[in-house]
Amino acid sequence: MKNIKSVYYYFFYKLYNHYENNSTPWLSGFKANISLGALEIWLILSISNYFVLITGKSTDDLTIWQPSIFIPLVLLFLLHYFAFINTDIWKEYNKEFSLLPKEKNRKNGIITWSIIILIILNTIFSYYLLFSQARKDQTGPYAPEFVAKKRREDSLQKAQQIENLKKIYGEDKK
Repeated sequence: MKNIKSVYYYFFYKLYNHYENNSTPWLSGFKANISLGALEIWLILSISNYFVLITGKSTDDLTIWQPSIFIPLVLLFLLHYFAFINTDIWKEYNKEFSLLPKEKNRKNGIITWSIIILIILNTIFSYYLLFSQARKDQTGPYAPEFVAKKRREDSLQKAQQIENLKKIYGEDKK
């Protein structure tokens, strides 16, 4: 458990240092906390996308108040509150991590940033698969009725643009 906690704080440490070494080093702790939360939410989203792909369930009825969405978000908020907002334990971890040998810190940093990039790419890939499945099944934004509605709206927009151009060039009075 202590090892997982250290890894979690190391992610925060790397994000914190990234924002501290930036050209605007204000609110670095807040930015690191938000970034870590976003990564966690993206990881949960990608897992739920894979779940939808495997089970074939629809995402149309999902709301934030459903337990499968609400509970993980509350748990993430509580985790961040007790780990970073309520206490300053993260500052002690940051001091400890800054004392690591430069080579070990660099190696761990490469691993950390690789995991961050993998989480981002995994989320993008899960949405790509989800949209590919929707296109194949003709559901969601690829449903025939949705596509027909969009085409009608586009046709109406184009007709309005033509009318506006006729008014601009005076061809509507001929």
